[in-house]
Amino acid sequence: MIKKILLGLVAVIALILIVAAFQPGEFQVKRSRAIAAPAAALFEQVNDHRKFVLWNPWEKLDPNVKNTFTGPATGVGSVCSWQGNSKVGAGSATIIESKPSELVRERMDWKEPMEGTSIVEFTFKPEGNTTVVTWQMRGTNTYFGKVMCLFMNMDKMLGGQFEQGLANLKTQAETAAKTSP
Repeated sequence: MIKKILLGLVAVIALILIVAAFQPGEFQVKRSRAIAAPAAALFEQVNDHRKFVLWNPWEKLDPNVKNTFTGPATGVGSVCSWQGNSKVGAGSATIIESKPSELVRERMDWKEPMEGTSIVEFTFKPEGNTTVVTWQMRGTNTYFGKVMCLFMNMDKMLGGQFEQGLANLKTQAETAAKTSP
C-alpha cells in the first residue's frame, strides 16, 4: 500500500515538473488608469523615488520598511533600495531610462524572498483632460518560477497592487492639482 502511495506521489511530482517545463518563459503584468493631471506632473511622481514611495502600495504592507536612496535625486541612475518584512522583501529599483512626460523605465533587482530581475515601465499618454498612466512589469521566469506560476497567478498577485498604486497616484495627483495655484 505504501509503495502505491509513493509511486502516486512521484507521478504527481513528475507531472508537475513536466507541465512546468512547458509554461511561458516570460511574464508580464500591466495596468492603466486615467488621471486628471498633466503628464509632466505624473512623470515627476514616478521619476523621483522619494515621491514614488509616498503612493507605492507596497509601503503600506510594511510601515517599517527601510528605503535607501543613492545616485541622482531623479532620472537615470537614481536608485531606491529597500529592506522590509516578508510581504515586501528586499531589492532595488534603478531608473535606466527617463523621457520627460513620456516614460520611466526601471530595472528591479529582487534579493528576497527570491532573487530575480524585472523591467518596470511607467508610460504617460495625454488623452483630453486626463493622462493615461500605464504601469507594466515584465521579466523572465526561471524554472522554479514556472513551477510557482502553476500555483500562483502573477497577474492577480501583482495586478491588484498596481491598481492600488495607480489609485493612490490618482488621489495624490488630483488633490495636488486642485490645491496648486
